[in-house]
Amino acid sequence: MEQESLSTNLLKQLIAIPSFSKTEDNTRDAIANFFSSRGIKPEILGNNVWAINRHFDVKKPTLLLNSHHDTVKPNAGYTRNPFSPSIEEGKLFGLGSNDAGGALVSLIATFLHFDSHESLPFNIVMAATAEEEISGSGGIESIWNDLPDIDFAIVGEPTGMNIAIAEKGLLVLDCVSKGKAGHAAREEGENAIYKAMKDIVWFRDFKFPKTSPTLGDVKMSVTIIQAGQAHNQAPEECKFTVDCRVTDAYTLEEVIDIIKENVSCEVKPRSVRLRPSGIDRQHPLVKAGQLLKKEMYGSPTTSDQALIPVPSIKMGPGDSARSHAADEFIYLDEIKNGTLDYIQLIRLLAQELKPRY
Repeated sequence: MEQESLSTNLLKQLIAIPSFSKTEDNTRDAIANFFSSRGIKPEILGNNVWAINRHFDVKKPTLLLNSHHDTVKPNAGYTRNPFSPSIEEGKLFGLGSNDAGGALVSLIATFLHFDSHESLPFNIVMAATAEEEISGSGGIESIWNDLPDIDFAIVGEPTGMNIAIAEKGLLVLDCVSKGKAGHAAREEGENAIYKAMKDIVWFRDFKFPKTSPTLGDVKMSVTIIQAGQAHNQAPEECKFTVDCRVTDAYTLEEVIDIIKENVSCEVKPRSVRLRPSGIDRQHPLVKAGQLLKKEMYGSPTTSDQALIPVPSIKMGPGDSARSHAADEFIYLDEIKNGTLDYIQLIRLLAQELKPRY
């Protein structure tokens, strides 16, 4: 299958090029050249590259295919050269092969498959974006206003080709409990650590009343704490960080308001960009996935789906457990079958929107 070998060869090329977040210019150029060599004009902004289907029609809705080409740095456990792609026993090894190179090249192959189709009831845009691994501002959101108007999206991440119809948002809170410095031996001052302890216990024990059918409960974890400068001084300030995984039952602003009503410390969110997402089960994308008999689930992890302000699903070849692991790999069959599933999903989506297709 020609498309299969094209996908494998492109992924091997991308693996061989270091593409850590914010330094993806060389993989960007490789993807742009891949499009150009096939008569497709790429658009480039920053380290992002995208392409628009040949028969684009402004009167039709537009489907976005999106995945990322940045990677994390290889960890110390690697026994292989992370930038030397190799195939053994049906596995393609290399940094970024699973997260999210397999999804990226499968979506690109899917885009090529449909590029010349005129009868689709929607347009297709393929975007290979940057900075996903760090949720950076130079990725998908930096090009959103330069893309055609997008109506729905498929986000490529390793999900075993099951479909995430909801995804938790991320809220990182910097908290400060204020006390008053004093000599520990004389029990002077007001120990900020003790004040912080009360709020930390609240973060540990509080249960938000609403539970999401797909994502469960909002989860809060205190992950960093800093206080004190001398063993004999009650600290006047205690800083701690809270990691909040927010479901689609609440907006980020609602979660912040509830927290501020219940704690005495100062609470400052670092960002409200990474919002929880969810798609209606009656949406044509979900119905198409159901016809493919794919498992629907809520994802506890955050991806570029959090930055895409239209209905979307997260779906791709590979296994999330392999992401960021030493000696990362993806099965060649996962890429092949992932492409076939994407193509079939889009055919079924077309049937949902235009039964004659």
